[in-house]
Amino acid sequence: MSEQQATGDGSVANTAGPGRLYGVGLGPGDPSLMTVRAVQVIDRADVIAYHSARHGRSIARSIAAEHLRADHIEEALVYPVTTESTDHPGGYRGALDEFYESAAARLAAHLDAGRTVAVISEGDPLFYGSYQHMHKRLAHRYPTEVIPGVTSISAAAARLGKPLAEADEVLTILPGTLPEEELTARLASTDTAVVMKLGRTFPTVRRAMERSGRLPEAHYVERATMSGERTQKLADIDAETVPYFSVTVVPSRIADLPPATTATPGTPGTPATPGSDEPAAPSDETGEVVVIGTGPAGPLWLTPESRGALAAAEDLVGYTTYLDRVPLRPGQRRHASDNKVESERAELALDLARRGRRVAVVSGGDPGIFAMATAVLEVASQDPYRAIPVRVLPGVTAANAAAARAGAPLGHDYAVISLSDRLKPWEVIAERLHAAASADLALALYNPGSRSRTWQVGKTRELLLEHRAPDTPVILARDIGGPEESVRTVHLADLDPLQVDMRTLLIVGSSQTQAVRRDDGTEIVWTPRRYPEK
Repeated sequence: MSEQQATGDGSVANTAGPGRLYGVGLGPGDPSLMTVRAVQVIDRADVIAYHSARHGRSIARSIAAEHLRADHIEEALVYPVTTESTDHPGGYRGALDEFYESAAARLAAHLDAGRTVAVISEGDPLFYGSYQHMHKRLAHRYPTEVIPGVTSISAAAARLGKPLAEADEVLTILPGTLPEEELTARLASTDTAVVMKLGRTFPTVRRAMERSGRLPEAHYVERATMSGERTQKLADIDAETVPYFSVTVVPSRIADLPPATTATPGTPGTPATPGSDEPAAPSDETGEVVVIGTGPAGPLWLTPESRGALAAAEDLVGYTTYLDRVPLRPGQRRHASDNKVESERAELALDLARRGRRVAVVSGGDPGIFAMATAVLEVASQDPYRAIPVRVLPGVTAANAAAARAGAPLGHDYAVISLSDRLKPWEVIAERLHAAASADLALALYNPGSRSRTWQVGKTRELLLEHRAPDTPVILARDIGGPEESVRTVHLADLDPLQVDMRTLLIVGSSQTQAVRRDDGTEIVWTPRRYPEK
């Protein structure tokens, strides 16, 4: 240092200006994993600060112990509370905030005296580290440098010898203190995960792992690189033995898998596909079929549960357009087919599951609404598929997505009807339209028209005008969530069949539905929840 002088406590202070603050990451516990830079900073620092609980034992200090000198000024920043209750008037958070302010003031006094202060922290200082509370209070006032450290996450993966993430996999870091429902949803929707802060949260974390279907993949790592280190399958851990310094890891699913493939009919060596004569040989291990709704468009419409099921599947079966919405994953087989072979797709999926495969049948919207769930369950109810587990996961429906874009036209009772006469005669459709219209229900009309069906919309308009006023709002929602999305509202009398195709969904209001032009020029359509008394 330049311009130094001795201070009353025997240390050397810099009279030329304030000292420098360092946040020093020490790594996960093994002193040999400290970085060269961390050792250099500790060696040159005047003050070594570290956090501890009220018992006074600091893990950070024990890691750095061999590098501490007798002339170091040590500042032990002792938490007033950790997990216990407090009678502080501000509660637990108030007690901690007061402590952080006091600790920052103690360090500021050293910095103002020109001393170099190193706040040492296990792991990385800015990753769930105690140092960050000092950083927020001091870094804008003093010259500051943060020395990164090896995190417990990296140490845990290294000890397990398993990759955390590969290729396009998404790694999610979660604190175990989250509510169980939130943990479950996030675990279900991600590719790989690490859950920190176990200890008392372990029972909640384990239940979330089980509910999300990730428990068989999960590993437990305790005190990685420290004495007393333990690694084990999470399912085998006794909750009473879990300390705070432990994590659970759901590692990469694709690290040991073969490259992604696309199965084609009749290709040698691939599972049976529509058009193939190769039978599916039953397996001693039964797989399962999960029917997944992808919503009306891309990934933004997927539920966390559906994301997780798609990631876990070994085989994807579906209409080509819907399969294209699902990202390619190494190791997964994709079985694409035309939109008119629902039963064949269902049989293929169940045959694959008989071979022990985890199969996802990909459907648009919600799989139970004019989609693949019915076809799969129909085939699954027959021999030899009765023993195959089948799950149906809900998706955002086209009707709900279109209604949300328009406002709330389905805010009261409504009916959902397909105008396609491919699987039922028009006479049945007309009868149902009459019944729903006479009951004054709002209507969501699927499959209104196509190149080969051009007259149903006009006929529907005529039929509905027998029960509805000509100015009844009709929403034409096309390609919702897609690149050509459009939402228009017209009067029932002005509904033009030439403006409707298979990518369009129609919502017809009830007698109570309102269409309102707002001050910003947008039009919203909504149906009151309260119905007038007769």
